[in-house]
Amino acid sequence: MTLAPPSPRPSPTAVRLRLAVQPPHGRQARRIDGAWWPRSYDLLSELALLLGGLPQAWGQISSVVVNGGEWSAPPGRMLVADQVVRLRRTDSPQAPHTACLLAPGRGRWDLLVVPPGASEAEARQLMADAVQDELFSREHPMSVAARRRCPVAVC
Repeated sequence: MTLAPPSPRPSPTAVRLRLAVQPPHGRQARRIDGAWWPRSYDLLSELALLLGGLPQAWGQISSVVVNGGEWSAPPGRMLVADQVVRLRRTDSPQAPHTACLLAPGRGRWDLLVVPPGASEAEARQLMADAVQDELFSREHPMSVAARRRCPVAVC
């Protein structure tokens, strides 16, 4: 496995990310913790931005699994802000358009990945849907987009 060159910690404002509020105590855990709208499918540059924009409460992300064949081939691991992050790509039909972030001792976070080619209006709607408790407790937003005949659903 090769190690990608180090990436500086980018500005959190450079990442297009919307996170859900955690469910109230006693409610069922969320299936999706937020939405991320990368500018491209270049995994190395986009992950550097994403990891730099995450809340510090999420801790040190040690592994990232992205779903979908559109992503550039991951090198196995990369260095972000002096931190090694293991990378993997999968094509699971159970979790289309998602990225799974793992932080040892802190937890797992699943993000909806809005396709980079989505229009701003489509992306905003999908990101808003992703953070709504009512919608996400039952259904994946890409399924909702398909019902609305949103072109993003077929990316």
